[in-house]
Amino acid sequence: MLELRTVTAGYDRKAPVFRDVSLSVAPGEAVGLLGPSGCGKSTLARVAALLHRPDAGALLLDGTPVRRWRHGAPRALRTAIGVVFQQARLSADPRLTLADLVAEPLRATGRRAQAAERVAELAATVGLTTDLLDRRPHEVSDGQLQRACLARALVLRPRWLVCDEMTAMLDASTTAALVRVVEDYRAGTGAGLLAVGHDRVLLDRWCDRTVEWASVASTPKS
Repeated sequence: MLELRTVTAGYDRKAPVFRDVSLSVAPGEAVGLLGPSGCGKSTLARVAALLHRPDAGALLLDGTPVRRWRHGAPRALRTAIGVVFQQARLSADPRLTLADLVAEPLRATGRRAQAAERVAELAATVGLTTDLLDRRPHEVSDGQLQRACLARALVLRPRWLVCDEMTAMLDASTTAALVRVVEDYRAGTGAGLLAVGHDRVLLDRWCDRTVEWASVASTPKS
């Protein structure tokens, strides 16, 4: 179980982005979090992915409270969560080829020997042709880069996926393709999914249940 319990978070302790958010995702479950732009969804996604320490409240993974965040978190927790962001170009190192981008988590966790095989496997899964793997982010389209970012999120075989507006900047065909990849992965592994977005139709079709931001968050006081 991935559980957020009365979480308050932001970038200024005196003015949090949101207060007292509680949300849970069961193993194998797909939960959509629906809300307008600017409400704090992306900050919540970063908390759920261990990338942002909350000001208050707790995040639990399989009943274990998270005590440390980002690179300070134990490897077993860090590698249990894969995350895909809305803006692929901001989350990809422009110096890396797409192959190196996908392999980056393997190298960071001492699994370099697995890189070539795993990159080839995931490139086929997400729809990247071999010639694209040698290109850098500025040499490919937004959709191709987001495919590589999804492959990177899956490369360590995470038990949880956090997709923060993953398809917001993509066309309909690429959106359908990436959602299908995530669903095939979930079906094959039993991974849980938190899909954050503002498109109710997409979230309702994609997820087992959709939760509205207004039902989980308190409005911060000015």
